[in-house]
Amino acid sequence: MKNIKILVLALTVVGFYNCKDAKKEADKVNTEMDSEMEKVAEVVTTNRISMLMEPKSDSEVSGEVSFVENDGIVTVTATFTGLTEGEHAIHIHQTADCSAADGSSTGGHWNPTNEPHGKWGDAKGYHKGDIGNFTAESDGTATVEFSTDQWCISCDEDNKNIVGKGLIVHQGADDFTSQPSGAAGARISCAGLIQ
Repeated sequence: MKNIKILVLALTVVGFYNCKDAKKEADKVNTEMDSEMEKVAEVVTTNRISMLMEPKSDSEVSGEVSFVENDGIVTVTATFTGLTEGEHAIHIHQTADCSAADGSSTGGHWNPTNEPHGKWGDAKGYHKGDIGNFTAESDGTATVEFSTDQWCISCDEDNKNIVGKGLIVHQGADDFTSQPSGAAGARISCAGLIQ
């Protein structure tokens, strides 16, 4: 009987240490899984829209544009060719329809909060689509980069979601005061923001 008690005690001690080792191994596996889940979550929080700009209004302006959302910030990066030297306006418009020869099928500026037209960040108001002006070089090329937390890609907030909108480059500069669009002139390049 004494031998049985010793055997039971020995098995209990061995079992305890085996459980302790199993718990350590489970903790290690859980830590590795948490790390992998963080990596997956990082990938999921990045959204991207890439498109080509097409010439409008008998221009030769084309380009490549990408919108990338990462951690609640959307960054637009665009490169253009075929521009006249000087300042040009760039705006997000209401719809992703670039079918009209003059780009008018995109509608007016995207303005989900019904603000007056203005320079981005102006306390008097501005459209969510009022990106602003950029400068083309003498060879007709230009690069635009702009970031904001006031846009999102495919989120559930209508006042922020840019999917389904149009991107327009204008012949002239935005004066930031003329209503409703800044008197920027003809729409010379267009892309639809479709994911």
